[in-house]
Amino acid sequence: MANLRRYARNMERGGISLDVQEKLITSKVLVMGAGGLGSGVIMNLAAFGVGQIKIIDDDIVEEGNLNSQFIHKYKNIGRAKVMSAKDWIQDFNPDIKVELDKIKLNELNYFNVIQGYDIIVDCFDSYESKYMLNEIALRHKKILIHGGIQASCGQVTTIVPDKTGCLACVLQKPKTFVEEKYATFSPIVNTISALQSQEVLKVLTGMGEPLLNKLLIFDGMNSSFKTMEYSKNMLCEECGENRF
Repeated sequence: MANLRRYARNMERGGISLDVQEKLITSKVLVMGAGGLGSGVIMNLAAFGVGQIKIIDDDIVEEGNLNSQFIHKYKNIGRAKVMSAKDWIQDFNPDIKVELDKIKLNELNYFNVIQGYDIIVDCFDSYESKYMLNEIALRHKKILIHGGIQASCGQVTTIVPDKTGCLACVLQKPKTFVEEKYATFSPIVNTISALQSQEVLKVLTGMGEPLLNKLLIFDGMNSSFKTMEYSKNMLCEECGENRF
């Protein structure tokens, strides 16, 4: 059994109960991407005490990552990000079980990756990958915590198959993808990854109100949040009535 003393602050006034903390310790979460968003999510899940974390990423640590990917150290430049992430988790909280796959997720290899995990956190950089993950989550009834950033702005929503709209409902899927490189600012990355982590906590514990059919948008330069409500689009090619 995990050392509950390290989670004592989680259970103080206004926090969670012992039963809920024990539930977190037995929970499993799949993190797709170990870059900026993935780093923040992994840090928070480990601090919450989520007992098993699986990390998917095919990239290596580069010096240019270090402005916003805090779990990766300078000495790990050139190493696989998944291995660097595992090292960080084991140093921070050795009670956590870590699973890894150094792969580029695609339609041919995803099935074994998602088995045994009901909550997926979308920390991918590429919107083509995000839409693919949206389709996979819908197909296999997995809860998807979406997060995305573009320079000083970011967004978060929680997608529950058959209950909410999907990523293609709120952000229409383009017919072709043109991936552009945006600046990465650590305060924006930290904010969005923290909000994604809070969504995971709400879903796992049943506490609070997850962002269901709500897209929370953060503008870092104006220090503003706004919430855009959306709903299932019955004509959506991914989750609508005509998807078959």
